[in-house]
Amino acid sequence: MEKSLARYIWKNTRLQQLWILLVVAASMVPYFLSFDLPKQIVNGPIQGDGFEGPGARQTFMHIAYDIPLIGHVELFKGLELNRLQMLMALSLVFLALVVLNGLFKFYINTYKGRLGERMLRRIRFELIDRVLRFPPAHFKRVKSAEIATMIKDEVEPMGGFTGDAFVSPALLGGQAVTALAFIIIQNFWLGMIAAAIVGVQAVVIPRMRKRLLELGRQRQLTARELSGRVGEIVEGIGTIHGNDTSNLERADIATRLGRIFSIRYDLYQWKFLVKFINNFLAQVTPFLFYAIGGYLALQGRLDIGQLVAVISAYKDLPGPLKELIDWDQMRQDVQVKYAQVYEQFNVEPLIDSRIQELARTPIAPLTSALVVTNLSVSDDSGARLVDHVSVEIKPNETVAIVGPNGSGAEAFAEALGRLVWPDSGRITIDGQDLLELPESITGRRISYASAESYFFHGTLRDNLLYGLKHAPMKEPEYDGKAAQEYKWYVAESQKAGNPTLDLNSDWVDYTAAGANGPEDLLKAIRPVLDAVMMSQDILDLALRSTVNTEVHTALGSHIVELRRSLRERLAKENLDAIVVPFDFDSYNAQATVGENLLFGTMKRPLMNNRRLAGHPYFQQLFRDTGLSTDLYAMGLEIAENAVELFHDLPPDHPFFQQLTFMTADDIPTYQALLQKLQGKRFEDATPEDRASIIRLSFAYIEPRHRFGLLTQALMDKIVDARKQFHENIPSDLAELIERYDISRFTASASLMDNVLFGRIAYQQADASDRIRVIMGELFDALDLYDDVLSIGLEFDVGSGGKRLTGVQRQKLNLARTLLKRSDYFIFNRPIPALDQRIQDQITRNIIEGLHEEGKRPAIIWVLSNAKLAEIFDRVLLFDRGNLAEAGNYPELSEKNGMFKELLS
Repeated sequence: MEKSLARYIWKNTRLQQLWILLVVAASMVPYFLSFDLPKQIVNGPIQGDGFEGPGARQTFMHIAYDIPLIGHVELFKGLELNRLQMLMALSLVFLALVVLNGLFKFYINTYKGRLGERMLRRIRFELIDRVLRFPPAHFKRVKSAEIATMIKDEVEPMGGFTGDAFVSPALLGGQAVTALAFIIIQNFWLGMIAAAIVGVQAVVIPRMRKRLLELGRQRQLTARELSGRVGEIVEGIGTIHGNDTSNLERADIATRLGRIFSIRYDLYQWKFLVKFINNFLAQVTPFLFYAIGGYLALQGRLDIGQLVAVISAYKDLPGPLKELIDWDQMRQDVQVKYAQVYEQFNVEPLIDSRIQELARTPIAPLTSALVVTNLSVSDDSGARLVDHVSVEIKPNETVAIVGPNGSGAEAFAEALGRLVWPDSGRITIDGQDLLELPESITGRRISYASAESYFFHGTLRDNLLYGLKHAPMKEPEYDGKAAQEYKWYVAESQKAGNPTLDLNSDWVDYTAAGANGPEDLLKAIRPVLDAVMMSQDILDLALRSTVNTEVHTALGSHIVELRRSLRERLAKENLDAIVVPFDFDSYNAQATVGENLLFGTMKRPLMNNRRLAGHPYFQQLFRDTGLSTDLYAMGLEIAENAVELFHDLPPDHPFFQQLTFMTADDIPTYQALLQKLQGKRFEDATPEDRASIIRLSFAYIEPRHRFGLLTQALMDKIVDARKQFHENIPSDLAELIERYDISRFTASASLMDNVLFGRIAYQQADASDRIRVIMGELFDALDLYDDVLSIGLEFDVGSGGKRLTGVQRQKLNLARTLLKRSDYFIFNRPIPALDQRIQDQITRNIIEGLHEEGKRPAIIWVLSNAKLAEIFDRVLLFDRGNLAEAGNYPELSEKNGMFKELLS
């Protein structure tokens, strides 16, 4: 990595910089002419110089040169023009020069901008490339938020400076020198005055700005530290809440913000002091020009045209000069930033770039043994975790590693998985050091899983298949405009030093997963999910999801058959009462009042409860049917009962889990509202208060809440209102509400609601679990299980997989590892969140699954339960970083040693 930003820029953009410098040099010619032309206009046609006699004419645009060895060459004789014609011609030339100078600026600035953005793209990619090559131990010493801030924000000015690095001093300096030279040509003393002021600005202002640079560096460091601290708060929010340290964090943040404020305030004071002095110096010069230049003009030593030209030229002098000083400040500022970036990213030793080279061809299986020779591993404090261990693991062998926590078993597995680098010793395969093997080999033929896992923001499918996305397997086909855009993308990527890999390609290595393509990938995924006991979790996610029938056409067409099969199955097992079906003419006691009234689902987010309640048709229906007063009275009773029963309970009391209409935080609000409404009629309450009370009744379910508020008369009234609602529903509302229909699929409802077409009875014990089991069997019977599984795999796991439970994350990590079908599998206590019985079952499932159909990859498993070692070929027992015992299970279990103690 280049230590100097200027060298880095020149190294990567020298050809472009040379071209734009040539353009800048060419732009100086019309720039100089634009200064001289006002003098010609004033002295010539305006004051009459050369047009003394009547009918006098002058030659315009006579182009002739005296060339050595050739002689006088006349290119254009010119045009004979009178005074008025010459005025118009010179004015038009002046306008043309203005346009030409503007076009030069437009081209130069556009070219600079493109050059800067291309360099910004290059440096950001190179920094991220270096992050991908950092040694594993380095990530323990850096904060991810700080690294992200540097790549995103701190290198941003470097992109803008790239275009200005060489062009701006040439362009601005050239303009300033051109203007100054023109002034000196017109009058030596006026030129000297301008030069003196320019000299003061060029010397004094940069010296004063050194303080600005130091303050800017401090601001950058404190802002980056703040970003890292905020990242820590987000990541450790559970620890903060669990230890009541939120006010400590507030104090820390307030202190940091105070420090940043102090630095920024000093920065502003110094910045505007420098600006004041710079502006003062810039305004002193016109005063001197008017005074001294006017005096010289009165003395006849300077003509009016020259004075006008000098003043006009000086108007263009402070601008380039100020921008040149600003450029110098930017240069120093970005150099400081670049130095900080260099310090942060100049990490040694980096992983060799050849280790991460793209490999599109299939990787041959590893058929040699994994040989560990004299391996030693230490932690960051220097404590020895693994101490001179030597062992050989054969390709088809299953090895159990056991030992108490801190025994070195986990560190040994991490070394095999290349997550830590040895202090001494080697791990080799076929004589090659594991650390020197390309990741295309270790990342495909060796799989590692532990309890620590990370999932990227995306779907379950994306994260499950992540281990199969090593290289583009099939390039996309583009045509028309898309093809042109892709060509442009490739060209720009090459110019910016970025790879031209297309993210839209199909990156999934289906063959590695045991599939032929995307159409049969689920056949390979399902056994893996079954092995880690995650299929039911994904089925539950699918049942709670809405279904896009344009993608999952089979489910939409089979929904009626599924409903009928479910009814038949429930009747056959005498479970009819477990589900209460929807009936347009009847009130469903297991559904909420709102669901009974609507008898359908809203197409969110286009329609929600608040918008529906505010719709004129809905409000008119409430008034016509009298439901508004009935549900208001019902809501008041719900509020009174809830406040009376639960106002003394702590917020985390399990009773609140049964309330669908009110949370623990709502209790004080409704307590105050009841006092406000006491003794008031429905008509006396404000619309907001009525809505708050009626809202409670919408979520009420009699069998669940048991307040005894739903009479048969009220239920009949709600059914009648339902019929009236759907009978006269306006078109705009009908488009946003899907009415339940037993003969068709309801797209805005969940898959479970579609299959049930009703509600599960709350009185039935384990009703939900029994329904899920039956549904799974029905999906299998109708060959729809893969479709349902595919819906569950579309679940968004959230940032870092946080929408999944800890158990689900560990299962998913294990499934992702198994899907690669590697030659060596290393499992480092991968599922500690599960109870021991489930851990043992998953371990047996995996070993049986990996060793079926004649396949027998090597399996190395750090076990939490030593008794499970009986299903492995060999046992390695670690104690205090040493390999204490090794052998097969029968030998070690009979021997009076440490392993026997672990079994007891």
